[in-house]
Amino acid sequence: MTAALILSAMLFLAYSNGANDNFKGVATLFGSGASDYRRALLWATAATLAGSLCAIFLSGKLVAAFSGKGLVPDEIIASSPFIIAVGLGAASTVFLAAKTGFPISTTHALTGALAGVGIASGGGIQLAKLWGGFFLPLLISPFVALLLTVLVYPVFKLARRAMNVTRETCFCLDGREELVRVTPEGAAVLRSSGLILTVDQISRCTMTYRGSVAGAGAQTLLNGLHYLTAGAASFARGLNDTPKIIALIVSAGVLRPQSAVLLAGLAIAAGGLLNARKVARTMSKKITAMNHGQGFTANLVTAFLVVFASGWGMPVSTTHVSCGSLFGIGLVNGKADWRVVGKILLSWVLTLPIAGVLAAIVYKAV
Repeated sequence: MTAALILSAMLFLAYSNGANDNFKGVATLFGSGASDYRRALLWATAATLAGSLCAIFLSGKLVAAFSGKGLVPDEIIASSPFIIAVGLGAASTVFLAAKTGFPISTTHALTGALAGVGIASGGGIQLAKLWGGFFLPLLISPFVALLLTVLVYPVFKLARRAMNVTRETCFCLDGREELVRVTPEGAAVLRSSGLILTVDQISRCTMTYRGSVAGAGAQTLLNGLHYLTAGAASFARGLNDTPKIIALIVSAGVLRPQSAVLLAGLAIAAGGLLNARKVARTMSKKITAMNHGQGFTANLVTAFLVVFASGWGMPVSTTHVSCGSLFGIGLVNGKADWRVVGKILLSWVLTLPIAGVLAAIVYKAV
């Protein structure tokens, strides 16, 4: 029974992670118009699943970090109530955010849940470990992403101009025929025909690039690179998040690491496929408008930082990094909706205490 509860908590956490995080690596593909929602979601799911399956070989440091060792006393970590409470507290917080469209961090929720159970158990927490090992990377990562995006985008813009790649927009003419009546014999009487110029909302306009780079069309090359970086960001997310999700169940000895990775990866994929739409809309459409080049820049920064963090075992949040890069694009192009940004930042502040309180309640209940 206890093993089943622990397994259920892990699967719920993995599913919630997929629902809230799965689309973040490809948000710029959808937001810039390089892809539609369905294609972007499938690409994110495939790349994330691949990252999840590779996690067992490349992310051992994160498994150790999120087992709770060094943060709370070892005798508490070994208890089943601790594992169940942390899993359910973090999972409930992340799932609630996914259902309301707020992109929050599973890493942050897990940190809050670990701290909450540590306090509720009476064992306390190691504040130095909490600050240096968890809070500091989580706080710094969005600012690093924002700064890198603000610095990198002008460089790309200058390079584009140096290669004589220009931006182009288009307007559409459509043929029109107006029917005014139908004769008894069934023939339609045509009143006029001609061309129509349609004026639409600015948000529906499409900007592309004209020119070539190394013999390839600029827009085609950019789209290919954009998909590549989106896949890399999603792969790195699976690589970075899966060890955190399975850490507790592996430390409890309920499942072998290989089995835990497989089950968590599948649950993450299911969560993304079934419940990612609300967070996808927030990330892609509500934070800032973006063109293809801006979307690619934000994605490249996200992929670089998350891959780097995964390699070094740093508990950074894909959410904080991807949102930070989008904030940077909004700052550069002046199109950010700072009201939405403010709500997202508030949700980040609330994530830790909510996860901590929920985990503490579950711990006392079980």
